[in-house]
Amino acid sequence: MQRFRFPVGRLPDEALLSGLATGDPELAVTFVRRFQHTVFGVAIAVTGDPQLAEDIAQQTFERAWRHAQIYDSRRGSVTTWLTTIAHNLAIDAIRSRRPEPVAPEDLDALLGVVTDTPEQRALADDASARLRAAVAQLPREQGRALVMASIYGMTAQQIADWENIPLGTAKTRIRTAMAKLRTTLTSPKRGDHGQ
Repeated sequence: MQRFRFPVGRLPDEALLSGLATGDPELAVTFVRRFQHTVFGVAIAVTGDPQLAEDIAQQTFERAWRHAQIYDSRRGSVTTWLTTIAHNLAIDAIRSRRPEPVAPEDLDALLGVVTDTPEQRALADDASARLRAAVAQLPREQGRALVMASIYGMTAQQIADWENIPLGTAKTRIRTAMAKLRTTLTSPKRGDHGQ
């Protein structure tokens, strides 16, 4: 027996979401089918891992079901709301999979004098040599912040916590280091003045 006057598939997004909150199985299936490709697309775009993206899509719909009653259409469409949930869950999943950052005392060794190892010989081309030289010229605290952010993927807040400095200081160190690198790496090398 059909409970609705017209097909469930034609219900507006907000009505489906409200139905999801009531626990109606027909509305829940219709809701998931309507948004599954979009939610999975966001998750796969962020993670690049189909299995992880499927898990994130499932978590997104579970969270939507648990929080459907607090959805506010004035703050955005149902699609925007769902894709925001999926994006945030995907970012959290990526962050949780990152390896632990190395200890600060080990970073000092990375920024110090380079020894002649097979790895260093493999990276000895001009571009990597210029980059290593440019990072080595940075003040130690800026170089450390830059390496923590760019190589180890730490956020400014994580760097601030790790280095026991204010968040604004961490952001300034990263921003200043990036600006100095950009200037150093985009300026012509000595002797390249069209001779």
